[in-house]
Amino acid sequence: MDHAATREEALARIAAAQDLGALEGLRVEFLGKQGSISGLLKTLGAMSPDERQVAGPQIHALREAVTEALGARKAALESAALEAQLASETIDLSLPAPEAPRGTIHPVSQVMDELAEIFADMGFAVATGPEIEDDWHNFTALNIPESHPARAMHDTFYFPDKDGQGRDMLLRTHTSPVQIRAMLQQGAPIRIIAPGRVYRSDSDATHTPMFHQVEGLVIDKGITLGHLKWTLETFLKAYFEREDIVLRLRPSYFPFTEPSVEVDVGFALVSGPDGKSRRVLGGSGDDPGHGWMELLGSGMVNRKVIAAGGLDPDEWQGFAFGVGVDRLAMLKYGMDDLRAFFDGDVRWLAHYGFSPLDVPTLSAGVGARA
Repeated sequence: MDHAATREEALARIAAAQDLGALEGLRVEFLGKQGSISGLLKTLGAMSPDERQVAGPQIHALREAVTEALGARKAALESAALEAQLASETIDLSLPAPEAPRGTIHPVSQVMDELAEIFADMGFAVATGPEIEDDWHNFTALNIPESHPARAMHDTFYFPDKDGQGRDMLLRTHTSPVQIRAMLQQGAPIRIIAPGRVYRSDSDATHTPMFHQVEGLVIDKGITLGHLKWTLETFLKAYFEREDIVLRLRPSYFPFTEPSVEVDVGFALVSGPDGKSRRVLGGSGDDPGHGWMELLGSGMVNRKVIAAGGLDPDEWQGFAFGVGVDRLAMLKYGMDDLRAFFDGDVRWLAHYGFSPLDVPTLSAGVGARA
């Protein structure tokens, strides 16, 4: 068989192919299972060694030449098709960009940014600490020894293993351990807030096993309860962006503060567009149509806590406060179920989420939306 003639004919037909469909037909005709060149390869088995030594290289060279020609022609046809498509298609750059899915900033993240902005203006730094905490920092250093009944207030997630010093390890139940770590590392005076995740075994419409808190701590000389009230009042007025915020301090008990006070804020019941009554903060809770709502706990730092932080309680005094970040978000932005914060429902996030460009600033309003 004249392999040279077969090769010239195959290459000519490949070069003359006008589209990818015709080229695929030639590939099947030549190299498919029943193709002519594939048939030639099958004849090698029936040849004698001498015949195979002569015919084998010729048939393999024919197959390689056809394969290369098919590839080159396919690339040329695809390039020509792309050029024709680009020449025929146009884009009007003056049209608005098509709507595309986009993410939003979670309300909790937004509120944390708002808190940092407000307290930074009052001279507070942001401090952080580990979420896996040891028993000493989480309880003992905060005047909650092992036998203290206040431990029953915390449904704690403990780990089975202890740390290198034999202390129980747990998921922190509050961000107060950051206060101890900050005092030990920085000394005094100190002025910090400590936002972050905390964990307790509790779950309903207003509680989840993981939630967010922000603690505040001021240690200095000559600090009084009046400084605490001014700080909280200034913070809440800036956060809720209302000047008619009224606070009421009630005596309470926390192991790590003495004296301890619960902070109530005045609110009014207002009907929303859905007909449901909502609490809107502002005004005195003693006014007609108003009431008081417990918002946060606070007090003067207990002498034992100051000592655990490596400071002399006869020289240094301070105050501390703590409030749930999720609760602040619910009050300001109108959510009514804490569990929805962690469901990951994109519809909820699209409704309550914030644009990445909505950076809180005191000049533009910390809660302003673009």
